[in-house]
Amino acid sequence: MLVARAQDVPVPELHRISLSRNVLAALLEAAIAAVYLENGYDVVAPAIVEAFEERIAYASTGHVDAKTELQEALARTGRAVQYEVLDVEGPPHDRRFVCAALIDGEQLGTGSGSTKKAAEQQAAAEALAALGVHPSPA
Repeated sequence: MLVARAQDVPVPELHRISLSRNVLAALLEAAIAAVYLENGYDVVAPAIVEAFEERIAYASTGHVDAKTELQEALARTGRAVQYEVLDVEGPPHDRRFVCAALIDGEQLGTGSGSTKKAAEQQAAAEALAALGVHPSPA
């Protein structure tokens, strides 16, 4: 097994990694898992619930966004969504994107927006409606 040591990684790369939300989330998850494995659920659960109480409440009462809602609804049935850019219009400083949400190769929603993400969100909302899935109220 190859293990990278901190002294083997260039300083700019270490700095970039230290600011990455994904890396920080993975480190937190690993630390929680280590404490859980060492001490068990009863020791870890109260601290985790207290630390993440607001986020847990939010996640259990409302949807995050249409793309997430669609992905979760499809995952329950073993399906997935793909997004495709259908069109890009306008000059670089004022783009307009048109995207489609494809499920099992079928276009179930389209959306447009000033960013790809916004267009995908709108396409996901249309796909949810086409599937008869209504997002949870926020």
